[in-house]
Amino acid sequence: MGIFDIFRKPVVTEIREDQILDGDVIADPLLKALIGKDEIDKETVKNIPAISACVNRIADTVASLQVKLYKKNGETIEEIDDPRVKLLNDDTGDTLDGSQFKKAMIEDMYLDKGAYAFVYRIAGAVVSLHYVEANHISFQHGTDPIFKDYRILCNGKAYEGFQWIKLLRNTTNGWQGRSIVEESPLLLNTVYASQEYEKNLVKTGGNKKGFIQSTIRLTKEAMDKLKEAFRNLYSNSTENVVVLNDGLSFKESSNTSVDLQLNENKKTNSDDICKIFLIPPAIINGGATEEDKKLFHEGCIMPVLERFETALNRVLLTEDEKSSLFFAFDTTDLMKSDIEQRFKAYEIACNNGFMQIDEVRKNEKLPALGLDFIKLGLQDVLYFKDSNKVYTPNTNKLSIMGEDPDKSDDDPGEQLNTPDDPGDQVKGGEVSNED
Repeated sequence: MGIFDIFRKPVVTEIREDQILDGDVIADPLLKALIGKDEIDKETVKNIPAISACVNRIADTVASLQVKLYKKNGETIEEIDDPRVKLLNDDTGDTLDGSQFKKAMIEDMYLDKGAYAFVYRIAGAVVSLHYVEANHISFQHGTDPIFKDYRILCNGKAYEGFQWIKLLRNTTNGWQGRSIVEESPLLLNTVYASQEYEKNLVKTGGNKKGFIQSTIRLTKEAMDKLKEAFRNLYSNSTENVVVLNDGLSFKESSNTSVDLQLNENKKTNSDDICKIFLIPPAIINGGATEEDKKLFHEGCIMPVLERFETALNRVLLTEDEKSSLFFAFDTTDLMKSDIEQRFKAYEIACNNGFMQIDEVRKNEKLPALGLDFIKLGLQDVLYFKDSNKVYTPNTNKLSIMGEDPDKSDDDPGEQLNTPDDPGDQVKGGEVSNED
């Protein structure tokens, strides 16, 4: 090894076919049955109302927002028109429109190993975006933990990673994320088991499980008739009467739904599921306050939008464009409930002089007006501590602290008065406004 070889990035060797390590092998239903794993999958958790509500609420919120392309010009930011914006918001060039595309991506990010969309280019220009269901995606990757390299396989055909928009949750490698199904299996299994128990209660008419105790030995014919009678009872059919003769008694072996506190557990489980998505329960259950909506927007939606924006910027922008262009969701509609509070804050900032009009417009992603002046109020007295000078804009008078000719003998402090505004005073080296 040469002395300068330590500064060179190792060359990643070509990925071999025997290096395929597909994390979806375990998702095969037959293999699951063979190895005896008791896990729920993406389609199963959709049957849990709280999961479906949370995913749909987030996905619908993101899908309703428009993606825009912005350009940074020094200190200003301006929106620019580009064909890629139309692909993201209106017609993707695929069978899905822009709204359906964004919703499908969010759903797969939460419930599957990630969301994947193929970027089709002609001569370097993006022509269309093609969402691909995650169960059609597998991976081919090397084993170097530092210089990671991978390819994405779709129906056995290999593609480079930069050809795909990848929206991943809690990923550690950059090509595959962790779904909530994989991350919280115990909670989701418990919730699903509770629903299965409720379904069985309905199917059996709410009858408890139990066993028959007999003081005499029953014949096979008597046992068969007894079994048939109980089978009809638990099938919730019209023949739901069982007659126990002398010497037979029924012993319960299960609790009722009241004993199990199913209603209380359902509410607790629903709240726990909301915690997984960082959604205040009131957003799903109803009665959300403005504070709940703010927590939902800031704690749940904004991180998802930033993750989506980063994925778009990485793949849809060229290397030259990345220094000046960026995609961003327009959150104006999302923050409508807070717009009055936000504008009041801008008003306070502008009135007190620590923000200007163009700075406000920059924060709102609006084009600058080119106002190169700074607005000052006539009611203020300006003190320059380095030169020990005091300036009164209302009278256009500049004075030096301590050299006022109208010094009052009665007041031990130094006083600086103006004919138009006798309330502006400097006493003991401090500026004060007295109305």
